[in-house]
Amino acid sequence: MSRRKKTFKREVIPDPVFKDLVVAKFINRMIYRGQKATAQRLFYGALDELKGKVQGEEPINVLKKAIENAKPSIEVRSRRVGGATYQVPVDVRPSRRLALAMRWLVEYSRERGEKDFSKRLAGEIMDAFNNRGNAIKKKEDVHRMAEANKAFSHYNW
Repeated sequence: MSRRKKTFKREVIPDPVFKDLVVAKFINRMIYRGQKATAQRLFYGALDELKGKVQGEEPINVLKKAIENAKPSIEVRSRRVGGATYQVPVDVRPSRRLALAMRWLVEYSRERGEKDFSKRLAGEIMDAFNNRGNAIKKKEDVHRMAEANKAFSHYNW
């Protein structure tokens, strides 16, 4: 733990279109080389793509449901005990759950094969909304790892 002054959480300004903090955090996660306007354009383009794919459902609600589906509830942390390192399952803090879900959605969107990033992001959000895709697979892998190391949960302190 640092002996210096405590750090503080930065205040996130809601996005200009939906006035929503989750959307603003998602756009901030997408930023590449400091180009926020480009990230916003790509994000809102992805929501327009979603509007065409999902009938009768608001794109912002599809995004929130996709993030909810991708959130991990438990993960493993390394603990060093007497020369051995154990993977100890721990619960995930709510702020970290949100950050991991958004990170996985953006990361696996970048790896998809569609032509432009708006289509890639819309596809990954759509897959997460339907409980499939790489972000959901990553969540299941994290949960499986925690389940496999449940025997070391008594090292959690």
